[in-house]
Amino acid sequence: MSKWIPQEEYIETIARATSYAGLSFTDTAGRPIMFRSTHGVETWQGPGGNMDPDETPWECALRECREETGMVFTGPKKLLAFHFLAQNADWPLNKFGVIFDGGMLTDEQIKGIVLDPDEHTEVCVCTIEEWEEILTPVAFVRLRATYEARRTGTVAYLEL
Repeated sequence: MSKWIPQEEYIETIARATSYAGLSFTDTAGRPIMFRSTHGVETWQGPGGNMDPDETPWECALRECREETGMVFTGPKKLLAFHFLAQNADWPLNKFGVIFDGGMLTDEQIKGIVLDPDEHTEVCVCTIEEWEEILTPVAFVRLRATYEARRTGTVAYLEL
């Protein structure tokens, strides 16, 4: 039989984590669209970021997309990937992330993207093979899994 402990004490015994959410887009030819980040080791990424308090992953993905690209996404909630990153020497907390399907953007929509200069400096559309040459190995594993999830209609689960 378990002994009941006060909530404050119990909270001290469980893992802590940060969380992020984002959207993944392709062009009409099915090539992934990525944005060059102004900070961090992974210089190319989709629109997304850390969740705010009292925000759902979906709300976070929509907010981050709007803030980082100027696009107001109105498509369906379609989960592509769930991503777990274990705490390590560089970051003392676990991190969970969800990536939703942003769908396909036309050339006109891609040209209409307005990047937040504090977040991203460039938009790039490449084949999955070209992205493998550009991205870090971890970033590419995440992109490929997301790309395959969209292609197959499944959800990817990643532990990286």
